[in-house]
Amino acid sequence: MTRNRRRNTPAAPAVTAADRPDLSFTAFHQMNRASYVRYAETYLRHRQDAEEAIDSTFEHLLRTWDQVLLTENPAAYAWTIMRNKVTDHARARNRRPPLIDEAAFNTVSLRDAVDPIGQITETLALFRALRQLTDRQQDVMVMTYLQGMNAPEVAAVLGMTSATVRSTVRHSLRRLREILGPDRIIEGQR
Repeated sequence: MTRNRRRNTPAAPAVTAADRPDLSFTAFHQMNRASYVRYAETYLRHRQDAEEAIDSTFEHLLRTWDQVLLTENPAAYAWTIMRNKVTDHARARNRRPPLIDEAAFNTVSLRDAVDPIGQITETLALFRALRQLTDRQQDVMVMTYLQGMNAPEVAAVLGMTSATVRSTVRHSLRRLREILGPDRIIEGQR
């Protein structure tokens, strides 16, 4: 009886090497997907939207993986693709891409504030100032301060060195002090 079942069972389609993603892509996906989704969720505010944008990113990267690997810095190139996909996803849903302002209402400093209204005002001013930074500076600051990542973690995701991350944080903090005024206190780097 077992023999008959085996004969009647259709054979599984043969999987060729062309059907399987490159191992380097698989590893890249496993190492970066969670960070990409967290970043996208910061801007899109919804987990499902963030996952859709990131799935679209990885589909694009998989289709072009050979070209991605030929770039000078594949991690940085992939980050740019992801950032653009998140922006496109936000526009497709009629949302402004930088929705950082709303993050002001969900900060640790607000939960611990003696003067919540004053803290909201200060936090909103900080987020408006963040929008005046370069894309790279915004990315580093969001990942460092909103997502709580350390310099090596940020460096791995963005395709840069930890020293570059720390330098970017320093320059970003300096620029934020210029925008907000010298009397505003901004925490040092992580």
